[in-house]
Amino acid sequence: MVKREVVGAHYGLRDWLAQRITALVMAVYSVLMVLVFIRMPALDYLHWKGLWGLPAVRFSTVLFLLSLYYHAWIGMRDIVMDYIKDPGLRLAFYIVVIGALICYAVWSVQILWGL
Repeated sequence: MVKREVVGAHYGLRDWLAQRITALVMAVYSVLMVLVFIRMPALDYLHWKGLWGLPAVRFSTVLFLLSLYYHAWIGMRDIVMDYIKDPGLRLAFYIVVIGALICYAVWSVQILWGL
């Protein structure tokens, strides 16, 4: 009889696609921000504050950060599924990573929107 261990690694195409989409979102954002910084007349406080005062920049930055956090979650989950075999340790690691990513997401929104 074959003993099968359920590790939750049956995500396949969905996670592969999510990794590629989030990477694309981050790449497009990065290129656009480099172009914005190149075109800025000066990188002083006044221009910097004006840039981050634009809702489009804030929304795109939140989208970038959410893509980054989701991308990181998928990568960390896959690494943990591959290398941590003890279910209790794996669950503890998941809780720590999910908690940290949620804290980072909330903190990012607070910083960007001044809540």
